[in-house]
Amino acid sequence: MSRFFTIAVDAMGGDFGPRVTVPATVEALKRYPGLTILLVGQPDAISPYLKKLPDSLSGRLEIVPADDVIGMDEKPSLALRKGRNSSMYRSMQQVSDGRAHACVSAGNTGALMAMGRRVLKTLPGVDRPAIVTAVPTTHGHCYMLDLGANVDSGASHLLQFAVMGSIMTRAVEHIEAPRVGLLNIGEEEIKGNEQVKLASRLIEDYGRLNYIGYIEGDDVFAGRADVVVCDGFVGNIALKSAEGVSRLISRKVRSSFSRNPYRRLLAWLARPVLRELQAQLDPSRRNGASLLGLQGIVVKSHGGANRKCFGFAIDQAVAEVETDVPSRISEQLAASLV
Repeated sequence: MSRFFTIAVDAMGGDFGPRVTVPATVEALKRYPGLTILLVGQPDAISPYLKKLPDSLSGRLEIVPADDVIGMDEKPSLALRKGRNSSMYRSMQQVSDGRAHACVSAGNTGALMAMGRRVLKTLPGVDRPAIVTAVPTTHGHCYMLDLGANVDSGASHLLQFAVMGSIMTRAVEHIEAPRVGLLNIGEEEIKGNEQVKLASRLIEDYGRLNYIGYIEGDDVFAGRADVVVCDGFVGNIALKSAEGVSRLISRKVRSSFSRNPYRRLLAWLARPVLRELQAQLDPSRRNGASLLGLQGIVVKSHGGANRKCFGFAIDQAVAEVETDVPSRISEQLAASLV
């Protein structure tokens, strides 16, 4: 992969639009000397945040006009009907037309997935794209999918998720044989619904994955697997629950240390440890969920991401461009699933 690459950014997406996306883009240009950014959106809304852009960066940034904005609560079907001139649609179009290697958006997840399937299409052998992101564990992190793109996945879909997740983890994390676990309500073979049981047999019969079998919810955070496979309904609830527990722990710790002067002194002494713990548990540090299975790289940022967190989503896109994740998935699927 060339050291020079281009990423299209949906500048209007998310809760804050250009106020967050544009400064985050400028910071990304500083981090990656070979990066060019296409800022897609309303020029009048974007330009005010570029007034102090140094000449050394301006040559690597281009505004691509798009008049419309997809609302965060807009139905995917409506977004598809009216969205051809939206910043989200035109960002993906840059990838489809070959002008960009990847697209990053903080916009409506459902609309982003629907547009991805229409504009970029799925890879041969992939029925449904899946949303994947890194989840913190005791030893670092694992990758979990699907996280909400598909709420009624069949066994064959779970097999595809397992293959895609394994390939991505091997490429991005440089793990030769990622451990793949299937999320279930128990480790015993008799546990789980019929779809999960059938998926387990399919993954085992596939034979090209380092499949470790069923894992339970607490195993995810213990780091038993490098890739955790599940239905999107289950995965989204698991992820949101984990993020909620993380925030709960943070609030409880702050509350406990602020009850009296003695505890505040202890908090001051323990400040380096507490900051490290907060950084490890902070879900925003892993902001940037990939839409695996499309014929192009699309990274979804959290809608409420701040400048720093949106930058993490750009970092994720850069990592996938550098490792050429879609081509790796396509090659393995073409050899086995088609």
